[in-house]
Amino acid sequence: MELNRRTVIAGAAAAGLAATTLGTGSAQATTGSGGRKPVKELFGTLADGTKVYRWSLENGGTRLKVLSYGGIVQTLELPDRHGRYANVVAGFDDIADYVAKSPYFGALIGRYGNRIGKGQFTLDGTAYQLSVNDGVNSLHGGAKGFDKHVWQVEPFTKGSDVGLHLHYTSVDGEMGYPGTLRTTVTYTLTRHGDWRIDYAATTDKATVVNLTSHVYWNLAGEGSGTIEDHELTIAASRYTPTDSGLIPTGELARVAGTPFDFRHAKPIGRDIRAGHEQQVQAKGYDHNWVLDKGITAKPEHVATLRDPRSGRTLKIATDQPGLQFYSGNFLDGTLTGTGGRTYRQGDALCLETQHFPDSPNHANFPSTVLRPGQTYRTSTLHTFGA
Repeated sequence: MELNRRTVIAGAAAAGLAATTLGTGSAQATTGSGGRKPVKELFGTLADGTKVYRWSLENGGTRLKVLSYGGIVQTLELPDRHGRYANVVAGFDDIADYVAKSPYFGALIGRYGNRIGKGQFTLDGTAYQLSVNDGVNSLHGGAKGFDKHVWQVEPFTKGSDVGLHLHYTSVDGEMGYPGTLRTTVTYTLTRHGDWRIDYAATTDKATVVNLTSHVYWNLAGEGSGTIEDHELTIAASRYTPTDSGLIPTGELARVAGTPFDFRHAKPIGRDIRAGHEQQVQAKGYDHNWVLDKGITAKPEHVATLRDPRSGRTLKIATDQPGLQFYSGNFLDGTLTGTGGRTYRQGDALCLETQHFPDSPNHANFPSTVLRPGQTYRTSTLHTFGA
Protein backbone atom coordinates (compact mmCIF):
# COMPACT_ATOMS: atom_id res chain seq x y z
CA MET A 1 0.00 0.00 0.00
CA GLU A 2 1.31 3.44 -0.89
CA LEU A 3 1.80 5.50 2.26
CA ASN A 4 1.06 9.20 2.51
CA ARG A 5 4.28 11.01 1.60
CA ARG A 6 4.05 13.32 4.60
CA THR A 7 3.84 10.26 6.88
CA VAL A 8 6.98 8.81 5.32
CA ILE A 9 8.88 12.10 5.63
CA ALA A 10 7.79 12.50 9.24
CA GLY A 11 9.04 9.00 9.98
CA ALA A 12 12.36 9.75 8.31
CA ALA A 13 12.73 12.90 10.36
CA ALA A 14 12.03 11.01 13.54
CA ALA A 15 14.78 8.59 12.62
CA GLY A 16 17.17 11.49 12.09
CA LEU A 17 17.29 10.96 8.34
CA ALA A 18 15.49 14.01 7.04
CA ALA A 19 17.98 16.24 8.83
CA THR A 20 20.90 14.87 6.85
CA THR A 21 22.77 17.81 5.38
CA LEU A 22 23.56 18.43 1.75
CA GLY A 23 26.75 19.78 0.24
CA THR A 24 28.37 22.06 2.82
CA GLY A 25 25.81 21.11 5.45
CA SER A 26 25.76 23.58 8.32
CA ALA A 27 26.04 26.59 6.00
CA GLN A 28 22.57 25.86 4.65
CA ALA A 29 19.69 28.03 5.82
CA THR A 30 16.08 26.95 5.70
CA THR A 31 13.18 28.81 4.18
CA GLY A 32 10.19 29.71 6.30
CA SER A 33 8.46 26.48 5.28
CA GLY A 34 11.42 24.20 6.01
CA GLY A 35 12.91 24.00 2.50
CA ARG A 36 16.67 24.49 2.26
CA LYS A 37 18.01 27.43 0.30
CA PRO A 38 20.09 26.24 -2.68
CA VAL A 39 23.78 25.88 -1.83
CA LYS A 40 26.59 26.20 -4.37
CA GLU A 41 29.91 24.35 -4.37
CA LEU A 42 32.70 23.73 -6.88
CA PHE A 43 32.26 20.36 -8.60
CA GLY A 44 35.12 20.41 -11.10
CA THR A 45 36.94 22.25 -13.88
CA LEU A 46 36.72 21.69 -17.64
CA ALA A 47 39.81 21.40 -19.83
CA ASP A 48 39.52 25.06 -20.87
CA GLY A 49 39.48 26.19 -17.25
CA THR A 50 35.72 26.74 -16.97
CA LYS A 51 34.48 25.98 -13.47
CA VAL A 52 31.52 23.65 -13.02
CA TYR A 53 29.39 24.15 -9.92
CA ARG A 54 26.99 21.87 -8.10
CA TRP A 55 23.83 23.21 -6.49
CA SER A 56 22.16 21.31 -3.63
CA LEU A 57 18.46 21.73 -2.87
CA GLU A 58 16.10 20.11 -0.39
CA ASN A 59 12.38 20.53 0.14
CA GLY A 60 9.47 18.37 1.18
CA GLY A 61 11.78 15.42 1.81
CA THR A 62 13.29 15.42 -1.71
CA ARG A 63 17.02 16.10 -2.10
CA LEU A 64 18.36 17.26 -5.43
CA LYS A 65 21.88 18.01 -6.71
CA VAL A 66 22.27 19.82 -10.04
CA LEU A 67 25.37 20.69 -12.08
CA SER A 68 25.86 23.88 -14.07
CA TYR A 69 27.31 21.65 -16.80
CA GLY A 70 24.38 20.48 -18.91
CA GLY A 71 21.87 21.28 -16.18
CA ILE A 72 22.61 17.73 -15.07
CA VAL A 73 20.67 16.16 -12.23
CA GLN A 74 23.55 14.36 -10.55
CA THR A 75 21.59 12.87 -7.66
CA LEU A 76 17.97 12.81 -6.51
CA GLU A 77 17.35 11.22 -3.11
CA LEU A 78 13.99 9.91 -1.93
CA PRO A 79 12.76 7.91 1.08
CA ASP A 80 11.33 4.42 0.71
CA ARG A 81 8.26 3.11 2.54
CA HIS A 82 10.34 2.90 5.74
CA GLY A 83 11.78 6.41 5.41
CA ARG A 84 15.21 5.19 4.24
CA TYR A 85 16.82 7.42 1.63
CA ALA A 86 18.48 6.39 -1.63
CA ASN A 87 19.69 8.18 -4.73
CA VAL A 88 17.34 7.06 -7.52
CA VAL A 89 19.11 8.50 -10.60
CA ALA A 90 22.20 7.34 -12.49
CA GLY A 91 25.21 9.61 -12.65
CA PHE A 92 28.93 10.12 -12.06
CA ASP A 93 31.09 11.43 -9.22
CA ASP A 94 33.36 13.62 -11.36
CA ILE A 95 33.08 16.02 -14.26
CA ALA A 96 35.62 14.15 -16.39
CA ASP A 97 33.28 11.18 -16.73
CA TYR A 98 30.37 13.41 -17.73
CA VAL A 99 32.50 15.04 -20.44
CA ALA A 100 34.12 11.87 -21.75
CA LYS A 101 31.52 9.13 -21.66
CA SER A 102 28.10 10.10 -20.33
CA PRO A 103 25.07 8.67 -22.18
CA TYR A 104 23.23 11.92 -21.31
CA PHE A 105 22.90 11.01 -17.62
CA GLY A 106 20.51 13.51 -16.01
CA ALA A 107 21.05 16.18 -18.67
CA LEU A 108 18.96 18.89 -20.27
CA ILE A 109 18.52 18.04 -23.94
CA GLY A 110 18.33 20.54 -26.82
CA ARG A 111 17.89 21.97 -29.23
CA TYR A 112 16.01 18.89 -30.28
CA GLY A 113 15.41 15.93 -27.99
CA ASN A 114 15.67 12.53 -29.63
CA ARG A 115 16.54 11.91 -33.29
CA ILE A 116 16.22 13.76 -36.58
CA GLY A 117 16.65 11.50 -39.61
CA LYS A 118 19.92 12.07 -41.51
CA GLY A 119 20.26 15.30 -39.53
CA GLN A 120 18.19 17.08 -42.15
CA PHE A 121 14.96 19.07 -42.34
CA THR A 122 13.43 21.80 -44.46
CA LEU A 123 11.75 24.85 -42.98
CA ASP A 124 10.09 27.62 -45.02
CA GLY A 125 11.76 26.29 -48.17
CA THR A 126 15.29 26.26 -46.72
CA ALA A 127 17.12 22.97 -46.17
CA TYR A 128 19.20 22.60 -43.01
CA GLN A 129 21.98 20.11 -42.29
CA LEU A 130 22.50 19.40 -38.61
CA SER A 131 25.39 17.89 -36.71
CA VAL A 132 25.28 14.09 -37.21
CA ASN A 133 26.32 12.08 -34.14
CA ASP A 134 24.26 8.85 -34.21
CA GLY A 135 25.23 6.96 -37.32
CA VAL A 136 23.74 9.04 -40.15
CA ASN A 137 21.27 10.75 -37.79
CA SER A 138 21.32 13.68 -35.38
CA LEU A 139 20.64 12.76 -31.75
CA HIS A 140 19.79 15.09 -28.84
CA GLY A 141 20.92 18.27 -30.56
CA GLY A 142 24.11 16.99 -32.20
CA ALA A 143 27.72 16.45 -31.19
CA LYS A 144 27.63 19.37 -28.74
CA GLY A 145 24.04 19.76 -27.65
CA PHE A 146 22.70 21.61 -24.63
CA ASP A 147 23.92 18.78 -22.39
CA LYS A 148 27.56 19.71 -23.11
CA HIS A 149 27.42 23.42 -22.28
CA VAL A 150 27.81 25.25 -18.97
CA TRP A 151 24.56 27.01 -18.05
CA GLN A 152 24.22 30.18 -16.02
CA VAL A 153 22.40 29.31 -12.79
CA GLU A 154 20.34 31.56 -10.53
CA PRO A 155 19.02 30.08 -7.27
CA PHE A 156 15.67 31.22 -5.87
CA THR A 157 13.23 30.77 -3.06
CA LYS A 158 9.60 31.69 -3.69
CA GLY A 159 7.11 31.17 -0.91
CA SER A 160 7.47 27.54 0.11
CA ASP A 161 9.32 26.58 -3.11
CA VAL A 162 13.05 26.44 -3.78
CA GLY A 163 14.77 26.07 -7.11
CA LEU A 164 17.11 27.11 -9.88
CA HIS A 165 16.75 29.16 -13.06
CA LEU A 166 19.17 27.86 -15.72
CA HIS A 167 19.99 30.02 -18.76
CA TYR A 168 21.71 29.19 -22.04
CA THR A 169 21.84 31.05 -25.37
CA SER A 170 22.41 28.96 -28.49
CA VAL A 171 23.72 31.12 -31.33
CA ASP A 172 22.40 31.06 -34.90
CA GLY A 173 23.89 28.08 -36.73
CA GLU A 174 24.97 26.14 -33.65
CA MET A 175 24.91 22.44 -34.53
CA GLY A 176 23.28 23.55 -37.80
CA TYR A 177 20.08 24.96 -36.27
CA PRO A 178 18.78 28.32 -37.49
CA GLY A 179 18.15 31.26 -35.18
CA THR A 180 19.61 32.44 -31.88
CA LEU A 181 17.66 30.55 -29.23
CA ARG A 182 17.52 32.00 -25.71
CA THR A 183 16.52 29.29 -23.27
CA THR A 184 15.57 29.30 -19.59
CA VAL A 185 14.84 26.10 -17.72
CA THR A 186 13.52 26.26 -14.16
CA TYR A 187 13.89 23.43 -11.67
CA THR A 188 11.54 23.77 -8.68
CA LEU A 189 11.24 21.64 -5.55
CA THR A 190 7.86 22.22 -3.91
CA ARG A 191 7.00 21.95 -0.22
CA HIS A 192 5.48 18.54 -0.98
CA GLY A 193 8.76 17.33 -2.50
CA ASP A 194 7.55 17.43 -6.11
CA TRP A 195 10.12 18.27 -8.80
CA ARG A 196 8.83 20.55 -11.56
CA ILE A 197 10.62 21.51 -14.78
CA ASP A 198 9.50 24.58 -16.72
CA TYR A 199 11.07 25.21 -20.12
CA ALA A 200 10.95 28.53 -22.01
CA ALA A 201 12.68 29.69 -25.20
CA THR A 202 12.54 32.45 -27.80
CA THR A 203 14.17 32.79 -31.20
CA ASP A 204 15.03 35.55 -33.69
CA LYS A 205 14.57 33.23 -36.71
CA ALA A 206 12.20 30.38 -37.47
CA THR A 207 13.61 27.17 -36.01
CA VAL A 208 12.63 23.84 -34.46
CA VAL A 209 12.73 23.15 -30.73
CA ASN A 210 12.10 20.06 -28.60
CA LEU A 211 13.57 20.29 -25.09
CA THR A 212 13.51 17.50 -22.53
CA SER A 213 15.25 16.00 -19.51
CA HIS A 214 17.28 12.79 -19.76
CA VAL A 215 17.22 11.47 -16.19
CA TYR A 216 17.89 7.75 -15.79
CA TRP A 217 15.66 6.33 -13.02
CA ASN A 218 15.99 3.33 -10.76
CA LEU A 219 13.54 3.72 -7.87
CA ALA A 220 15.16 0.87 -5.95
CA GLY A 221 18.34 2.95 -5.82
CA GLU A 222 21.08 3.86 -8.27
CA GLY A 223 23.28 0.87 -9.08
CA SER A 224 20.99 -1.59 -7.27
CA GLY A 225 20.29 -3.77 -10.29
CA THR A 226 17.63 -4.25 -12.94
CA ILE A 227 14.55 -2.08 -13.43
CA GLU A 228 12.68 -4.95 -15.09
CA ASP A 229 10.59 -5.54 -11.96
CA HIS A 230 9.49 -1.88 -11.90
CA GLU A 231 5.82 -1.54 -12.80
CA LEU A 232 5.02 1.03 -15.48
CA THR A 233 1.82 2.62 -16.73
CA ILE A 234 1.65 4.91 -19.79
CA ALA A 235 -1.63 6.53 -20.84
CA ALA A 236 -1.13 5.94 -24.54
CA SER A 237 -3.05 3.83 -27.07
CA ARG A 238 -0.50 4.36 -29.84
CA TYR A 239 3.25 4.62 -30.33
CA THR A 240 5.56 5.59 -33.18
CA PRO A 241 7.34 2.56 -34.72
CA THR A 242 10.86 3.17 -36.01
CA ASP A 243 13.17 1.98 -38.74
CA SER A 244 16.49 0.25 -38.05
CA GLY A 245 18.06 3.64 -37.21
CA LEU A 246 15.33 4.31 -34.61
CA ILE A 247 13.79 7.03 -36.78
CA PRO A 248 9.96 7.04 -36.76
CA THR A 249 8.37 5.65 -39.90
CA GLY A 250 5.46 8.11 -39.58
CA GLU A 251 2.97 5.45 -38.51
CA LEU A 252 0.95 5.89 -35.31
CA ALA A 253 0.58 2.22 -34.41
CA ARG A 254 -1.83 0.79 -31.86
CA VAL A 255 -0.30 -0.72 -28.73
CA ALA A 256 -3.17 -3.18 -28.20
CA GLY A 257 -2.00 -6.77 -28.49
CA THR A 258 1.69 -5.79 -28.49
CA PRO A 259 4.47 -5.56 -25.88
CA PHE A 260 4.05 -1.78 -26.12
CA ASP A 261 0.75 -1.81 -24.23
CA PHE A 262 1.34 -0.15 -20.85
CA ARG A 263 -2.20 1.19 -20.44
CA HIS A 264 -2.45 -0.96 -17.33
CA ALA A 265 0.45 -1.34 -14.92
CA LYS A 266 2.79 -4.23 -15.68
CA PRO A 267 6.40 -5.14 -14.88
CA ILE A 268 8.76 -3.80 -17.53
CA GLY A 269 10.41 -7.20 -17.85
CA ARG A 270 7.17 -9.03 -18.60
CA ASP A 271 7.28 -8.43 -22.37
CA ILE A 272 10.72 -6.92 -22.93
CA ARG A 273 11.99 -10.12 -24.56
CA ALA A 274 8.82 -10.90 -26.51
CA GLY A 275 10.70 -10.91 -29.80
CA HIS A 276 8.65 -8.14 -31.40
CA GLU A 277 10.52 -6.73 -34.42
CA GLN A 278 10.53 -3.25 -32.91
CA GLN A 279 12.11 -4.53 -29.69
CA VAL A 280 14.72 -6.58 -31.52
CA GLN A 281 16.09 -3.62 -33.45
CA ALA A 282 15.98 -1.32 -30.39
CA LYS A 283 17.37 -3.97 -28.01
CA GLY A 284 14.36 -3.37 -25.77
CA TYR A 285 12.14 -0.32 -25.46
CA ASP A 286 13.37 2.92 -27.05
CA HIS A 287 10.21 4.43 -28.50
CA ASN A 288 7.89 7.40 -28.34
CA TRP A 289 4.41 6.79 -26.94
CA VAL A 290 1.62 8.97 -28.40
CA LEU A 291 -0.14 10.20 -25.28
CA ASP A 292 -3.93 9.89 -25.42
CA LYS A 293 -4.41 13.37 -23.97
CA GLY A 294 -2.46 15.10 -26.78
CA ILE A 295 -1.12 18.62 -26.21
CA THR A 296 -2.74 20.22 -23.17
CA ALA A 297 -2.76 23.70 -21.63
CA LYS A 298 -1.27 22.40 -18.39
CA PRO A 299 0.48 19.23 -17.25
CA GLU A 300 -1.73 16.15 -16.95
CA HIS A 301 -0.81 12.78 -15.45
CA VAL A 302 0.50 10.43 -18.16
CA ALA A 303 2.74 7.82 -16.52
CA THR A 304 3.37 6.04 -13.24
CA LEU A 305 6.49 4.08 -12.30
CA ARG A 306 6.58 1.94 -9.15
CA ASP A 307 9.28 -0.14 -7.53
CA PRO A 308 7.65 -2.96 -5.51
CA ARG A 309 10.78 -3.53 -3.42
CA SER A 310 11.08 -0.04 -1.94
CA GLY A 311 7.52 1.13 -2.47
CA ARG A 312 8.81 4.29 -4.19
CA THR A 313 6.61 5.70 -6.93
CA LEU A 314 7.10 8.33 -9.61
CA LYS A 315 4.14 9.99 -11.30
CA ILE A 316 4.77 12.16 -14.35
CA ALA A 317 2.48 14.91 -15.61
CA THR A 318 3.17 16.90 -18.77
CA ASP A 319 1.54 19.15 -21.34
CA GLN A 320 3.52 17.48 -24.14
CA PRO A 321 2.02 15.00 -26.67
CA GLY A 322 4.72 12.32 -26.37
CA LEU A 323 6.72 10.26 -23.89
CA GLN A 324 9.94 8.46 -24.82
CA PHE A 325 10.44 5.31 -22.77
CA TYR A 326 14.01 4.03 -22.97
CA SER A 327 14.84 0.87 -21.00
CA GLY A 328 18.60 1.44 -20.69
CA ASN A 329 19.39 -0.90 -23.57
CA PHE A 330 22.88 0.43 -24.28
CA LEU A 331 24.23 0.40 -20.73
CA ASP A 332 26.91 -2.28 -21.00
CA GLY A 333 28.75 -2.55 -17.70
CA THR A 334 31.55 -0.14 -18.67
CA LEU A 335 30.25 2.83 -16.64
CA THR A 336 30.65 3.18 -12.86
CA GLY A 337 28.14 5.37 -11.06
CA THR A 338 28.06 7.57 -7.98
CA GLY A 339 27.62 4.56 -5.69
CA GLY A 340 30.70 2.79 -7.06
CA ARG A 341 28.67 0.16 -8.92
CA THR A 342 28.62 -0.50 -12.65
CA TYR A 343 25.56 0.01 -14.83
CA ARG A 344 24.50 -2.96 -16.92
CA GLN A 345 21.81 -3.22 -19.57
CA GLY A 346 18.43 -2.45 -18.00
CA ASP A 347 19.82 -1.02 -14.75
CA ALA A 348 18.03 2.32 -15.28
CA LEU A 349 15.33 3.78 -17.52
CA CYS A 350 14.31 7.12 -19.02
CA LEU A 351 10.85 8.67 -19.34
CA GLU A 352 11.34 11.76 -21.51
CA THR A 353 8.38 14.11 -22.01
CA GLN A 354 8.59 15.53 -25.52
CA HIS A 355 7.22 16.18 -28.96
CA PHE A 356 7.76 13.25 -31.31
CA PRO A 357 11.20 12.33 -32.71
CA ASP A 358 11.88 13.51 -36.27
CA SER A 359 8.76 15.73 -36.23
CA PRO A 360 10.23 18.27 -38.70
CA ASN A 361 10.14 15.50 -41.34
CA HIS A 362 6.58 14.26 -40.68
CA ALA A 363 3.67 16.55 -41.52
CA ASN A 364 1.26 14.32 -39.55
CA PHE A 365 3.23 14.83 -36.30
CA PRO A 366 2.57 17.84 -34.02
CA SER A 367 4.72 20.78 -35.14
CA THR A 368 7.93 21.71 -33.33
CA VAL A 369 8.42 25.00 -35.22
CA LEU A 370 9.11 28.13 -33.17
CA ARG A 371 8.96 31.57 -34.80
CA PRO A 372 10.08 35.05 -33.76
CA GLY A 373 7.55 36.66 -31.44
CA GLN A 374 6.49 33.29 -30.03
CA THR A 375 7.63 31.75 -26.74
CA TYR A 376 8.20 28.04 -26.44
CA ARG A 377 6.78 26.88 -23.11
CA THR A 378 6.33 23.44 -21.64
CA SER A 379 6.22 21.95 -18.15
CA THR A 380 6.71 18.54 -16.57
CA LEU A 381 5.88 17.59 -12.98
CA HIS A 382 7.40 14.66 -11.10
CA THR A 383 5.47 13.58 -8.00
CA PHE A 384 7.06 11.08 -5.63
CA GLY A 385 5.57 8.69 -3.12
CA ALA A 386 6.32 5.56 -1.11
